[in-house]
Amino acid sequence: MPEAKSRKRKRGKKTGSKPQSQQQKEIKSNDNTKAKHGGQSNELAAATKWPKPSSSSSFLDKMKARLAGGHFRMLNETLYTCTGGEAFNYFKEDPSLFNMYHAGYQEQMSHWPEQPVNVIIKWLKDHNRSFVVADFGCGDARLAKNVKNKVFSFDLISKDPSVIACDMSKTPLDSSAVDVAVFCLSLMGTDYPSYLKEAHRVLKPGGWLLIAEVKSRFDPITGGTEPNKFVKAISELGFTSVLKDFSNKMFILFHFQKKEKRESSKSKAIEWPELKACLYKRR
Repeated sequence: MPEAKSRKRKRGKKTGSKPQSQQQKEIKSNDNTKAKHGGQSNELAAATKWPKPSSSSSFLDKMKARLAGGHFRMLNETLYTCTGGEAFNYFKEDPSLFNMYHAGYQEQMSHWPEQPVNVIIKWLKDHNRSFVVADFGCGDARLAKNVKNKVFSFDLISKDPSVIACDMSKTPLDSSAVDVAVFCLSLMGTDYPSYLKEAHRVLKPGGWLLIAEVKSRFDPITGGTEPNKFVKAISELGFTSVLKDFSNKMFILFHFQKKEKRESSKSKAIEWPELKACLYKRR
């Protein structure tokens, strides 16, 4: 009998069996671990603490967007605080910056409930299709792509064969060559009056000057210019004010027509108001 007991003990030791009380404790411990981690094992529970690939890529996308937004704000401020000639040379030296700016611009525009370029497109479609148009600061040339009119598209850099790269105060157009001149959110330089003088030169008598600008630039309460001062200056340049539309939340529309005859050059110099720069805050 003693020998049989001895054999049983040896077998139990060999198979690694444990006392019943110890096995119950381990089972209870495992059950508690599974309860804490939704029935998962310790290894799986630990694995779920690491970020999933999707969350990691989402984080990288957010970081890239933040960096791109920072570059856009820097470029946007530069365009508002330099002359047209300086901006032209700036982007000519590094055309990739122009792409970076317009990517940020499109992202900002995506949050607007209505795009001013679409309002101008509709105006052109409602008028004579034979009108020749000059689009100053055309961006992606959306206007030219959405109307049947002949459109001369101008901007600082040309990535499209239909876009003419130039300083907007010195376009290659002949005098009295177009019926409509458009500035859609493009009166950005500190010398913006020179762009409007160029528009006056290339417009035919009776031609239209259409301007869409960010509303905050014309809010005196927040440092913007008084709209009537802006209208007065353009009128003295040789235009008649036809429309001032403040109905949109984001932008203002101005419509002018070029006078048939300009007043005597002996008149006093035009007092151009300084337009507030449209700068975006860091988020």
